[in-house]
Amino acid sequence: MAMSRAVPNLAFRRLRGQLSPAEFAAAVRRAAREIGEQVACDARYIGRVEAGEIRCPNYAYERVFLHMFPGLGLADLGFSAREAVRGRRPAATAGAPPPPAITTRNDEESDVLRRAFMTSGTATVAAASLGLGASAVAIPAPRGTHRIGEPEVRAVEEAVRQIRLLDDRHGADGLYQSAAQPLRAAYALLDAGVATRRSTEDRLHAGAGELAISVGWLAHDSGRLDDARSHYAEALATARVTGDPGLEAHAFCNTSFLARDAGRYREAVRAAQAGLRAAQPLASARLLSLLSLREAGAWAGLGDRAACEQALGRAHTHFGRGPGDSDPEWMSFFGEPELEALEAQCWSALGEWGRAARHAHRATVLQNPHFARNLALYRAQLAGDLAHAGRRDEAAVEARRVVDSLGDVQSSRVRRMVTETRRLLSTF
Repeated sequence: MAMSRAVPNLAFRRLRGQLSPAEFAAAVRRAAREIGEQVACDARYIGRVEAGEIRCPNYAYERVFLHMFPGLGLADLGFSAREAVRGRRPAATAGAPPPPAITTRNDEESDVLRRAFMTSGTATVAAASLGLGASAVAIPAPRGTHRIGEPEVRAVEEAVRQIRLLDDRHGADGLYQSAAQPLRAAYALLDAGVATRRSTEDRLHAGAGELAISVGWLAHDSGRLDDARSHYAEALATARVTGDPGLEAHAFCNTSFLARDAGRYREAVRAAQAGLRAAQPLASARLLSLLSLREAGAWAGLGDRAACEQALGRAHTHFGRGPGDSDPEWMSFFGEPELEALEAQCWSALGEWGRAARHAHRATVLQNPHFARNLALYRAQLAGDLAHAGRRDEAAVEARRVVDSLGDVQSSRVRRMVTETRRLLSTF
């Protein structure tokens, strides 16, 4: 079959305006740092997009482009829908084994976003797919000894990115069960596979650990706190086995958050401080800021205002140093809105409702609507703070905005907060 010729992306070219490809690529990298993404964008990549060679960007670039051009979708940027680029699986004949997916070549994602399949008696891999919406990530699961190379590692890494993207847009409730499948497949690779080189093995361990944390967060956000604790512990063990300080800091960060939510404030303090120690060699001021905020929230839960304020001061100092190239990819959610929201949580725990409401309001104003789950969370937090502050009418308005905006967002955490606000308002 003849390959179709690339169609130039004129819409994307218009958005570049008077900037050279190199200048526009620099702007893309700056925008990526603003939201915690890391993309290796250069003039060649911009040229390939404009030439139509890249019909749909990978998830990291998608987030950056949507951040750069608020209100525009991928189609407005001249890209094709992701499902159109990957192709669709034809309907299976009853009783016949499923055929392999037919996937159109996409240089950014072709290997990691394929659908693996099993045929009777001959397959060496099985698919563990995160089949949500039009997307699916397949992680090969080995039978016996399996050689692990770039395709397997990229599949694990892409599963992590897809979970984060879908969580940003839809919340955790509908994702947790599906996300557990690629997690099992990733650890099956670690148990049964043989890496082609040490760097590949290290990446696979890091990817599996990050996947455990992502699945743990889905459990956390959907109210399955014991499951979340188990997944975070699994990630921490993986980090310790491989000596990965970045993964260790991330696992401690989430463990601290979970412990605080569960009312185990001393544990939350210790986990945050352990994360800060692990993060020291990573040269990421933003990571140190977030971990300091975790510590501040734990001190607030203990009612220690002085220790909370000290940790908040450190968090603001680190944050003021700005984003950097060493910031982890998973920190894409952590910008000024999250900083404001986490500080609001501290003042809420200390009973300073008016101050908490001011910070929560700033979080809602600053938040990019693309992060639908986080925006709903900030509004729910604001409604609760307003209710506790005695500003009943304002609280009711914010609670209604949360309900109206939920749509496809499925977060037990957000819904519990709205329910609590309604209960509080009913007592006035």
